[in-house]
Amino acid sequence: MSTLRVTAERLTILDHPNADALELAQVGLYRAVVAKGAYRTGEFAVYIPEQSVLPEPLISELGLTGRLAGSRKDRVRAVRLRGELSQGIVCRPSALDGVDLERAAADDADFSELLQIVKWVPPVPISMSGDVDAAPDLLPWIDIENLKRYPDIFAPGDQVTVTEKLHGTACCLTYHAGSGTVDVTSKGLGARQLALKESDGNLYWRAVHGYGLPAVAAALAERLGADRVGIFGEVYGKGVQDLDYGTNAGTGLPGFAAFDVCADIAGQLRWFDPADLLDGELPLVPRLFHGPFDLDRVLALAAGDETVSGRELHIREGVVIRTADGKYSPAVGGRAIAKVVGDAYLTRKGGTEYE
Repeated sequence: MSTLRVTAERLTILDHPNADALELAQVGLYRAVVAKGAYRTGEFAVYIPEQSVLPEPLISELGLTGRLAGSRKDRVRAVRLRGELSQGIVCRPSALDGVDLERAAADDADFSELLQIVKWVPPVPISMSGDVDAAPDLLPWIDIENLKRYPDIFAPGDQVTVTEKLHGTACCLTYHAGSGTVDVTSKGLGARQLALKESDGNLYWRAVHGYGLPAVAAALAERLGADRVGIFGEVYGKGVQDLDYGTNAGTGLPGFAAFDVCADIAGQLRWFDPADLLDGELPLVPRLFHGPFDLDRVLALAAGDETVSGRELHIREGVVIRTADGKYSPAVGGRAIAKVVGDAYLTRKGGTEYE
């Protein structure tokens, strides 16, 4: 998941092709369905992104009682309205009456706390949880922002690599060269600097041992002269998420595919393309394109069927885009990396989103 921010945005209003009483309000590359005439191009409004959980008074004010997702009907998710994908909510909550939204947009103000909007955190199955220890020296995985929200992360012609985004759960391993020990965690736990205690029944530890990650990380640390090495990969299969790629993680070895490598070299964190370091050592996420950035090409690659199974068993979740040189992006204030999630994935029925 990306970070949750509720911000003021300048709108571009587009016609809805299938409804006379509706329009599309565009924020970045996201489009949200709105009532016709409610907004005009150039005006500012508040954008509430997907995976936001709204308080009941705000839901009632926006006229969305009983129309949102989740057991409590309080979660924002992508939906199709009269055939058009609507991602997020565009609104002007009464709590912000008197606020200069144009100035708020310029200041990049975040209204999530004021509006009591929080990020949805899915429940975690037993096999993906466990006892934890404090791990202050973890190399945790990062939140990746959606290219549709931040379309200026890459410039046309930037050399990028586009890989398939797998629907599993991120397994984050940190190898400490000085002690030869490893910390294993999930994305959610890693963000809290917590590591899972070793357990035969834990999904992440099963993948770590099954694919020999500690030995691979130790060899990388020696090769790179690193004090710490992080190997980040997706663990997947039946019993992990609703898309299983033909692998049964419950009865056999779960699927695993590495998607990133980080190394702490003399106090400097460096990111590496796993294809340069791990090809032949570990399974890797499928590489779909390498070359100059082209927005239309990237958006097209986010759709279609998965390529992991070799049998195209179901839809693709989306793609992840990285620069070849690890450049800095002022759009997100960090490493130039982004994701695009496929429309069919967003609107599928019975989906799971465990971390």
